Amino acid sequence: MPGVRGPSDYSREPPRHPSLQINAKEPFNAEPPRSALVSSYVTPVDFFYKRNHGPIPVVDDIHSYSVYISGLIENPKHLFMKDIRALPKYNVTATLQCAGNRRTAMSKTRTVKGVGWDVSAIGNAVWGGAKLADVLELVGIPKLTGATKSGGKHVEFVSVDKCKEENGGPYKASIPLIQATNPEADVLLAYEMNGETLNRDHGYPLRVIVPGVIGARSVKWLDSINVITEECQGFFMQKDYKMFPPSVNWDNINWSTRRPQMDFPVQCVICSLEDVNAIKPGKVKITGYAASGGGRGIERVDVSFDGGKTWIEASRYQRTGIPYISEHTSSEKWAWVLFEATADVQQSTEIVAKAVDSAANVQPEKVEDIWNLRGILNTSWHRVQVRVGHSNL
Repeated sequence: MPGVRGPSDYSREPPRHPSLQINAKEPFNAEPPRSALVSSYVTPVDFFYKRNHGPIPVVDDIHSYSVYISGLIENPKHLFMKDIRALPKYNVTATLQCAGNRRTAMSKTRTVKGVGWDVSAIGNAVWGGAKLADVLELVGIPKLTGATKSGGKHVEFVSVDKCKEENGGPYKASIPLIQATNPEADVLLAYEMNGETLNRDHGYPLRVIVPGVIGARSVKWLDSINVITEECQGFFMQKDYKMFPPSVNWDNINWSTRRPQMDFPVQCVICSLEDVNAIKPGKVKITGYAASGGGRGIERVDVSFDGGKTWIEASRYQRTGIPYISEHTSSEKWAWVLFEATADVQQSTEIVAKAVDSAANVQPEKVEDIWNLRGILNTSWHRVQVRVGHSNL
């Protein structure tokens, strides 16, 4: 593709915030301290987790950059940035979460394979760009189309990004055509993040945002879009990011028995405390995030200050001053919900949080019950230990 630099230019790493916890240097994977996540509803770009499968591409000739749309359609087309910017611009507030968020905690049960994420492989941003439904209309696919005349039922996104899992080929993923052509699904070709031009870490100059779905499907550094019959056959759709039962290991795994993971399940995390915190006796306020996939709201967050014996309901909010009501028009359905709860703590204890979404899905109590060999979708109750000291604190 014109305007894309060769591997020798990949050594130019983008500037990054010094507080990021680096989980892997090559490819670069990093997350912010958990306390940074609850300091604001919209996550600053600096504190948004960085997830990569290969070297970070440099696309520097923006005028020659284009996205080629082809496949089972009548009018294949090169779209340049000016064409995409000419479409109506939408701002969608959406939380992205890596399927491997909280993998480190799952690996304490049994070893898993993957980047060791703590609890911050998640962030909430305002993405600006064109709706994919509008883009596909430019190549003759009407809104709310489930199949093209020539049998296209899935939309595959192919990245500039090259990765070893694809034998040096591009990273790719797909979503169903009916989701891509549904304006209500808010799938974007995004060129802005939090009101600024996307930076290199987050997919400059153009990335896909698929709200409510695991981050692996929101392809960065978009190169081309293919309309295809079956879902994408790439590594990260077929041999990764699938949910297996605890009985499956690397000797008996059969990837074809599971569908690629799309929506993420209900999740919540306490962010105001690290795992073992020394605190003074008295009132303790905790804050955290809760989110669910598929546009489902957060119905409630239950918090226990005594290891799960008794529970109180946390208060929930998105923007200050606007009450959060699950599934309400005033609430942003693709975005996380922040929560807080306060209790009197006089002795060392375990504080636990669990969220319930608008479909009454609840987080599983124990990580052992959802252990899987890839360590994805750890949505077990989140627990932090607190040590109460009565002197020298």
